[in-house]
Formats: sequence, structure tokens, C-alpha cells
Amino acid sequence: MNTQAKASYKVRNWHSYDAALKQRGSLTFWVNEEVIEQWRNEKKTGRKGASNYYSDVAIATMGTVQSVFHLAGRQTEGFLESLFILMGVELKVPDHSTPCRRLSKLSVELPVIPKDEAIHLVVDSTGIKVYGEGEWKVRTHGVGKRRTWRKLHLGVDQGSGEILAAVVTTNDIADCEVLPDLLEQIDSNIEQVSGDGGYDTFNCYNTITQRQAKAVIPPRSNAQIQQPNNSELPPHQRDENLRRIHQIGRQQWKQESRYHRRSLSETAMFRLKIIFGGKLKRRFFDNQAVELFLQCAALNRMIQLGKPDSYKVEK
Repeated sequence: MNTQAKASYKVRNWHSYDAALKQRGSLTFWVNEEVIEQWRNEKKTGRKGASNYYSDVAIATMGTVQSVFHLAGRQTEGFLESLFILMGVELKVPDHSTPCRRLSKLSVELPVIPKDEAIHLVVDSTGIKVYGEGEWKVRTHGVGKRRTWRKLHLGVDQGSGEILAAVVTTNDIADCEVLPDLLEQIDSNIEQVSGDGGYDTFNCYNTITQRQAKAVIPPRSNAQIQQPNNSELPPHQRDENLRRIHQIGRQQWKQESRYHRRSLSETAMFRLKIIFGGKLKRRFFDNQAVELFLQCAALNRMIQLGKPDSYKVEK
């Protein structure tokens, strides 16, 4: 029986990565002087009624702290109140019901370090639980009540691991329907877009081609070439992928096209679920979407603090 030993890896930058992990739990990282200065809302809406006392920064900070430290609404309120007392900051903290009312209208911008070169974008989706029974109970006793979830669609930079685009949908929306919305959020030049077979549609290929990027999507096993070589039309990327697969085989094509880098999107989703729990606290869809966007923004901040630089140990 021929079994291969599991590869082991070591981290080169352990000192800086260790400092970054500790910084993730620092309160002063998530509530810094800039946040405190922008806590109150100085802008007037010009509409009837009183303007919001708390700024969008305050609401976003409260939602981020709640997700990062796994707190309920009232616990987050008390947490920030005690923090401001210890810091000697005379600021009021929003009532726990205020973020519930204002979260749906909050605009979240994902913090991304700009790049000069074109990016390799990897796309995928994952399910985030809204409510329902635990996995053990379902496996042991079956489903006792209706379960549902939301789909989080991500576009991840394979070089940096940052989340560049995010879309939240219900669980009945296919991945291929969301790809145009993901690409629309990205202003940078895109060199390549890699996705699994769920994106194998002509609409996805055409959307990627419009961005002058290379589409690396494995065609279905029964896929057929649509345009012959003697066609006057320009070659279609899907047909080009099929021809190359026929020449060298599917596995070799995946290695040649760097398709396996798509697994980094799954790594980002795994990281998000491990850090934030993989469950939504909000009851309404718009609030749930913003809750996930805040988690994506917080995850980018964590990645920018530092990530491991590992290498394979040769035996």
C-alpha cells in the first residue's frame, strides 16, 4: 500500500505574524482615536426631524466590535460604555436598538491595499446560517424545523488574500448570476478570473471577456465546442479551454492555468467562519447583508496586519 506522508510547513515570519495575531484582539485597534473623533454626527440632513446623533462610523464600529468579540446587542453596548469610561472618553454609546434600525442603510467599503499590477481574482460562494438546528442534532434525530441560510459570494485577490468584492443573496440564487455584480465592484485591472463549474455559463465568460481578463472555469464533462476553427468569429474563451483540455488533459490544464489557486477563496471563507462563527445575528435580510460586509471588512483589516509566510519542509 503506497501512502504519501502529509506535507509539513514552517512559518518564516513567526515574530511579525505572532504580533499581528495579538493585535487582532486589541481594543485600541478597533476603537482608535480616529473613530472617537468621528463618533458624533456633525452633518445635518436638511430634512424634517432631528438628525442622527451618531455617525455611520459609530454604527459600523459597534457592529464590527459585536462580530469580532461575539457579543449580543446589549453586551456590546455595555462593553463600549465600560471601555469609554476606562479610556476617559466622554462619549455616549448608541442604544442596542439603534444599530438594528440604521444598519440596513449603512454603506460598507472594503479596505483594500491598492495595487499597480493586474490581479488574479478567485470567486466562490458559501452558506451562512440564519437559524436552524445544529449539525449533530440533524444527523442524529433528523430535521425538526425549517432551516435556512444566506449565500455569501466573494471575490478574493489570490496574491494578497484580501476580499475585493462581496455580494449577499438568498440561498436560491446561483453563483453564475452574481458574477457580474462581483466584477462591477472591482476597479483594478483583472488579469484572470478563476471559478468552479458553477460559473460555466456563456454569460459568465462574456462578462469576464468584457473586463479583458482570462476566464479559467472548468467546462462540464459533456461540453462541446461551439465555434469551429474555420469560423469567422473571434475564438471564444470556453472553446479555447476545451481545446486545450483535449490536448493535455483536464488535470494538466488546471495546473497550467493556475486553476488550483481558486482554493484561496475557500480559505477566505473558512477563515471568516472560524473567526466570526458562521452564523448571522440579525433578523432582516438587509441587516444580515451589512453584518456580513462588516465581517469581510474586519477580515481584510486582520490580513493587512500580517499573515503567515510559510514554506514546505523537505524531508
